Amino acid sequence: MLDFLARIGHIFILFLQAAGRLALFAIIAISHCVRPPFYPRLIGRQMIDMGYYSLPVVGLTAIFTGMVLALQAHTGFSVGAESAVATIVVLSVTRELGPVIAGLMVAGRIGAAIAAEIGTMRVTDQIDALSTLSTNPYKYLVVPRLIAGTITLPLLVFVADIIGVFGGFVVATYKLGYNPGGFLGQTWDTLKTDDVVSGLVKSAVFGFIVALMGCYYGYHSKGGAQGVGAATTYAVVSASIMILLFDYLLTALFFSS
Repeated sequence: MLDFLARIGHIFILFLQAAGRLALFAIIAISHCVRPPFYPRLIGRQMIDMGYYSLPVVGLTAIFTGMVLALQAHTGFSVGAESAVATIVVLSVTRELGPVIAGLMVAGRIGAAIAAEIGTMRVTDQIDALSTLSTNPYKYLVVPRLIAGTITLPLLVFVADIIGVFGGFVVATYKLGYNPGGFLGQTWDTLKTDDVVSGLVKSAVFGFIVALMGCYYGYHSKGGAQGVGAATTYAVVSASIMILLFDYLLTALFFSS
């Protein structure tokens, strides 16, 4: 029994140590985000990598999500289905599914890429070389990715919201036979500014989380190619879990009343 409790305590202490290291890394990175020098060219390049090149996968995911929502809502309502389908599609996409699915897709694509790139630089001593050349690795590697992730994911989610609602509109009008004007009117009447804003705020937090996890695990990777591979796995898994956790916390904050 004592061995079992000791094992649980050891795991709990390791968890606290990991959380503390991550918190310190985040605090240092955020402090560098508000202090010069800045590298706008690096930030722009990261925004293109995270935003423009992620748009196809996010767009495809969003449009099929909207289509599935329309079909599922139609089969679940026998009375007032037209208004219910429009309401469910627009609220589900803007409040929850748009930010969460976009965040998970970007975590799988960008989080792994960031961890692999920075991890390779770590195991090949390129990060130490930056320090030798009087270049702060946080400024050069971490800050541009954090800023780009925080700015870019809300833009992606805004586009994904439009595409997702459009997917629901296509299925509702062309497959289910709903009136296009009625569907659009119900969508416009249902949608509120708070719904869109809450989704964009969530996506900004998710973008920061994805970039932070990728940078953290890449920055602290070790052990050659095997360590870099483990860092990419940890970055994607931890970012996905934290996205779901913060989605619940932010949802409770925005819609608890």
